[in-house]
Amino acid sequence: MKFARKRVAAVAAIAVATALVLSGCADTGGSGGGGGSEEGSGGSDNLAITFLPKSLGNPYFDTSSKGGAAAVEELGGTFSEVGPAESGPDAQVSYINTATQQGVGALVVSANDPKAICDALDEARAANVKVVTFDSDTNPECRDLFINQADADGIAKIQVDLIAEQIGDAGEIAIVSATANATNQNAWIEKMKELLASDHPDITLVETVYGDDDEQISFDKTAALLQSHPNLKGIISPTTIGISAAARYLSTSDYKGKVALTGLGTPNQMREYVEDGTVTSFALWNPEDLGYLSAYAAAALIKGDITGKEGDTFEAGELGEFTVGPDATVLLGDPFVFDKENIGEFDF
Repeated sequence: MKFARKRVAAVAAIAVATALVLSGCADTGGSGGGGGSEEGSGGSDNLAITFLPKSLGNPYFDTSSKGGAAAVEELGGTFSEVGPAESGPDAQVSYINTATQQGVGALVVSANDPKAICDALDEARAANVKVVTFDSDTNPECRDLFINQADADGIAKIQVDLIAEQIGDAGEIAIVSATANATNQNAWIEKMKELLASDHPDITLVETVYGDDDEQISFDKTAALLQSHPNLKGIISPTTIGISAAARYLSTSDYKGKVALTGLGTPNQMREYVEDGTVTSFALWNPEDLGYLSAYAAAALIKGDITGKEGDTFEAGELGEFTVGPDATVLLGDPFVFDKENIGEFDF
């Protein structure tokens, strides 16, 4: 969990944060924080907190759950993690229903689809289960709070800036995304398109493909992209599975060193590809901090310290104090750029 404290100095040192003017609010509409929240209820001591990632076995969510478990232990609660083996729009519904029946205090969910799980979440909130989304949001009316890793503008901008720098601000690029319905991916991609149109007229986005958060599918989609677009100069993959799969393909192909790759990845997944020259740089927040903050937010809701109202504040252990922003959203912080100079300093 020390990454967050190191990050302030490190970001200043590499001058990335100056390019990111984060607004402190999510790009999702709606009021949020309604439904199951009970202002003035006095709260509960039921600190049974269940994490529900998009899928199990994903290194990114393994890391966020590690942070969540650490926070719940500090809080004296009970941590559990459940989820489907593969991502899908309604794959999380049965797990939500089971957690509701078990009477957990809170669900911490990374949504595979903004709408498909809303009915199940509404039932959970009606049973006084607090619902915190993180990483990928639902429709705001379906949850109490959203813990956003960084705002869509900042995440999109850092990835566009990195690919533009790596390809000389000109040429064809493609995107290897996660699932077609992923709320966060789609928001970032729309922002990327806007930035490319307004600030990078000589870069052409030729295709967006979806690897379904599956390593082999993402690998195959990368191969197909390069065959379909022989003039491709760069790839953005705003998903940890996608970027590592694309890097794996490039690293043993004739395209290594010729086609740039950037996006969102974890240092442990990407280290070998940065060190061997396949990838110059990529970005991410610390998913362990994201899980840690999400657990503390869930506990604050359970205990009645906050309701999800704009302006509410709560303490998140060693990460310090956070304030709820518009649309019942809490912002973790700035993305961070990893490259050959600094990647050896991190282990997640």
